[in-house]
Amino acid sequence: MARRFPWVLAAVAWSDAPQFTRGVHDGLPLLSYGCAPRHLLATYRQLRAMGKRPNGQDPVAVLYVRHNGSGKTSFASLYLIAKAAPVRPMTPAKFAALAKANLARRICRTCGKDPLYILPTSTRQCWKCFEANENSEIAEAA
Repeated sequence: MARRFPWVLAAVAWSDAPQFTRGVHDGLPLLSYGCAPRHLLATYRQLRAMGKRPNGQDPVAVLYVRHNGSGKTSFASLYLIAKAAPVRPMTPAKFAALAKANLARRICRTCGKDPLYILPTSTRQCWKCFEANENSEIAEAA
Protein backbone atom coordinates (compact mmCIF):
# COMPACT_ATOMS: atom_id res chain seq x y z
CA MET A 1 0.00 0.00 0.00
CA ALA A 2 1.51 3.31 -1.08
CA ARG A 3 1.73 6.22 1.33
CA ARG A 4 -0.68 8.99 0.58
CA PHE A 5 1.54 11.77 1.91
CA PRO A 6 5.27 11.01 1.44
CA TRP A 7 7.98 12.91 3.33
CA VAL A 8 9.36 15.93 1.45
CA LEU A 9 12.10 18.38 2.42
CA ALA A 10 10.66 21.88 1.89
CA ALA A 11 11.09 25.51 2.93
CA VAL A 12 8.64 26.55 5.64
CA ALA A 13 7.54 29.90 7.09
CA TRP A 14 8.42 29.11 10.71
CA SER A 15 12.05 28.12 10.12
CA ASP A 16 15.02 29.42 8.13
CA ALA A 17 16.17 25.89 7.31
CA PRO A 18 14.15 23.45 5.20
CA GLN A 19 12.00 21.06 7.21
CA PHE A 20 10.52 17.66 6.47
CA THR A 21 6.81 17.91 5.67
CA ARG A 22 4.25 15.51 4.23
CA GLY A 23 3.95 17.41 0.95
CA VAL A 24 1.58 20.24 0.07
CA HIS A 25 -2.17 20.65 0.64
CA ASP A 26 -3.94 23.72 -0.81
CA GLY A 27 -0.55 25.32 -1.41
CA LEU A 28 0.54 25.01 2.24
CA PRO A 29 3.00 22.59 3.85
CA LEU A 30 1.23 19.51 5.15
CA LEU A 31 2.16 18.21 8.61
CA SER A 32 1.04 14.99 10.21
CA TYR A 33 -0.07 14.70 13.82
CA GLY A 34 2.84 15.05 16.24
CA CYS A 35 5.21 16.59 13.66
CA ALA A 36 4.22 20.24 14.02
CA PRO A 37 6.39 22.29 16.41
CA ARG A 38 3.95 22.99 19.27
CA HIS A 39 5.85 26.03 20.51
CA LEU A 40 5.62 27.74 17.09
CA LEU A 41 2.34 26.62 15.49
CA ALA A 42 -1.21 26.25 16.78
CA THR A 43 -4.71 25.63 15.42
CA TYR A 44 -7.47 28.21 15.83
CA ARG A 45 -8.89 26.39 18.84
CA GLN A 46 -5.47 26.12 20.47
CA LEU A 47 -4.96 29.87 19.96
CA ARG A 48 -8.35 30.53 21.58
CA ALA A 49 -7.39 28.34 24.55
CA MET A 50 -4.26 30.52 24.93
CA GLY A 51 -6.43 33.66 24.83
CA LYS A 52 -5.21 34.64 21.36
CA ARG A 53 -6.60 35.10 17.85
CA PRO A 54 -4.93 34.73 14.41
CA ASN A 55 -4.91 38.55 13.96
CA GLY A 56 -5.75 38.39 10.25
CA GLN A 57 -2.79 36.22 9.31
CA ASP A 58 -3.21 33.44 6.80
CA PRO A 59 -2.45 29.87 7.86
CA VAL A 60 1.19 28.85 7.34
CA ALA A 61 0.62 25.08 7.34
CA VAL A 62 -2.06 22.41 7.38
CA LEU A 63 -2.24 19.65 9.97
CA TYR A 64 -3.81 16.34 9.00
CA VAL A 65 -5.07 13.61 11.29
CA ARG A 66 -6.20 10.22 10.04
CA HIS A 67 -8.55 8.09 12.12
CA ASN A 68 -7.70 4.43 11.63
CA GLY A 69 -11.11 3.11 12.66
CA SER A 70 -13.20 5.07 10.18
CA GLY A 71 -10.47 5.87 7.66
CA LYS A 72 -11.45 9.56 7.67
CA THR A 73 -8.82 12.28 7.32
CA SER A 74 -9.32 15.66 8.98
CA PHE A 75 -7.43 18.84 8.15
CA ALA A 76 -6.79 21.88 10.37
CA SER A 77 -5.07 25.17 9.58
CA LEU A 78 -1.98 26.06 11.61
CA TYR A 79 -1.06 29.64 12.52
CA LEU A 80 2.12 31.20 13.88
CA ILE A 81 1.79 31.80 17.62
CA ALA A 82 4.29 34.67 17.44
CA LYS A 83 2.01 36.68 15.10
CA ALA A 84 -1.17 35.98 17.09
CA ALA A 85 -2.76 38.84 19.02
CA PRO A 86 -4.74 38.79 22.27
CA VAL A 87 -8.48 38.18 22.00
CA ARG A 88 -10.47 41.40 21.97
CA PRO A 89 -12.28 41.94 25.27
CA MET A 90 -16.05 41.61 25.51
CA THR A 91 -17.63 45.06 25.25
CA PRO A 92 -20.92 45.94 26.98
CA ALA A 93 -22.63 46.13 23.58
CA LYS A 94 -21.43 42.63 22.59
CA PHE A 95 -22.47 41.27 25.98
CA ALA A 96 -25.96 42.79 25.61
CA ALA A 97 -26.34 41.41 22.07
CA LEU A 98 -25.32 37.93 23.21
CA ALA A 99 -27.75 38.05 26.16
CA LYS A 100 -30.57 39.12 23.81
CA ALA A 101 -29.80 36.30 21.36
CA ASN A 102 -29.73 33.71 24.16
CA LEU A 103 -33.03 35.00 25.55
CA ALA A 104 -34.63 34.63 22.10
CA ARG A 105 -33.71 30.93 22.14
CA ARG A 106 -35.73 30.48 25.36
CA ILE A 107 -39.03 32.24 24.48
CA CYS A 108 -41.89 29.89 23.58
CA ARG A 109 -43.57 30.73 20.27
CA THR A 110 -46.98 29.59 21.50
CA CYS A 111 -47.36 31.10 24.98
CA GLY A 112 -44.55 33.70 24.85
CA LYS A 113 -43.14 32.71 28.27
CA ASP A 114 -39.58 31.94 29.30
CA PRO A 115 -39.42 28.37 30.71
CA LEU A 116 -35.76 28.99 31.84
CA TYR A 117 -34.29 26.44 29.42
CA ILE A 118 -33.31 26.52 25.75
CA LEU A 119 -36.18 25.30 23.60
CA PRO A 120 -35.77 22.68 20.85
CA THR A 121 -35.15 24.24 17.45
CA SER A 122 -37.64 21.90 15.77
CA THR A 123 -40.70 23.22 17.65
CA ARG A 124 -39.58 26.34 19.59
CA GLN A 125 -42.27 25.43 22.13
CA CYS A 126 -42.08 24.81 25.87
CA TRP A 127 -43.00 21.35 27.10
CA LYS A 128 -46.51 22.39 28.25
CA CYS A 129 -47.40 23.91 24.86
CA PHE A 130 -45.86 20.97 23.00
CA GLU A 131 -47.91 18.45 25.02
CA ALA A 132 -51.10 20.49 24.55
CA ASN A 133 -50.45 20.68 20.80
CA GLU A 134 -49.80 16.92 20.59
CA ASN A 135 -52.94 16.09 22.63
CA SER A 136 -55.10 18.32 20.39
CA GLU A 137 -53.71 16.66 17.24
CA ILE A 138 -54.46 13.21 18.69
CA ALA A 139 -57.99 14.30 19.59
CA GLU A 140 -58.59 15.69 16.10
CA ALA A 141 -57.34 12.49 14.46
CA ALA A 142 -59.72 10.30 16.53
